Amino acid sequence: MPVGILGIGSYLPENEVSNADIAERVGVTEEWILRKTKIASRRFAADDEATSDLAARAGRAALASAGLTPDEIDTIIVSTSTPDSPQPPTACLVQNLLGARRAAAFDVNAVCSGFVHALALAQGLVTLDPARRVLVAAADLYSRSLDFTDRRTATLLGDGAGAAVVGDVGEGYGIQGIDLAARGDLQALIYVQAGGTRRPASHETVADGGHFFRMEGRLVRDFVLEHVPPALARLVKESGASPTEVGHIVPHQPNGAMLDELDKQSGFPDATLHRTVERYGNVGSASVPVTLDAAHREGALNDGDLVLLTSFGGGMSTGHCLLRWRHLGTR
Repeated sequence: MPVGILGIGSYLPENEVSNADIAERVGVTEEWILRKTKIASRRFAADDEATSDLAARAGRAALASAGLTPDEIDTIIVSTSTPDSPQPPTACLVQNLLGARRAAAFDVNAVCSGFVHALALAQGLVTLDPARRVLVAAADLYSRSLDFTDRRTATLLGDGAGAAVVGDVGEGYGIQGIDLAARGDLQALIYVQAGGTRRPASHETVADGGHFFRMEGRLVRDFVLEHVPPALARLVKESGASPTEVGHIVPHQPNGAMLDELDKQSGFPDATLHRTVERYGNVGSASVPVTLDAAHREGALNDGDLVLLTSFGGGMSTGHCLLRWRHLGTR
């Protein structure tokens, strides 16, 4: 089945947080943040915004891009590791906000690789029923789980959402291959310790910072540079393409320094590696669709281009997807 993207959209909160704002809170200089991360600014959600609000805003933009109304969506999948609450699923809240009354709705949590995991699920659903249209929204709101005494994480993360409508895109287009993987033995590289069934919320977990986002940055970097380039090469080869045919790489946006290294080692000499990390920081599973939407709006993606999506995050989980871009609006 030629399953691919019919429409795409994104939403970044209005509140722009500069390095000067972060530096003062964290206790470093603006120059240190820019040198270490290449990030110049990020967005934080307003006090009255939750993850579902961000996802719904991105979803509306994707629906408009696809020329569809909410009642034409059959399924809503939300990728997030920062849900509004443990239950109900954030996707059900998004369904209600959009007014997509006939859509099934559920969440996926593969942390920063969740958008590609959700794309794989959407592909399966459309393959079963070619008339089905699936809204995949990735949204994360990390600003409320940051420890501003930890400069390794507080300088990196922001809030945002991206979404895509997935359906039958016609012969010759769409997803050419997907690669999903996990390394549960490396779960301690990225984590939020408290708030689940092993360490339920308590005065103690709040006092000891158990609800903050934690990451072993150097070990994450080592994992990505060791495992991601060969996985991408394998995916492209198994999809029947050559490295020189890949025109675009749209990666998760962990930090600018890591993207520089990944670009050097990717092995795709003619590909443009797209970046939004300088403007928005690391927005979790929203990074890939936010960056893909930015590339689309900038006019960088041409009909028939091969686009390689690559993501990696807590778990450790990875998700990569090769798709042949179909110019939006030609349905």
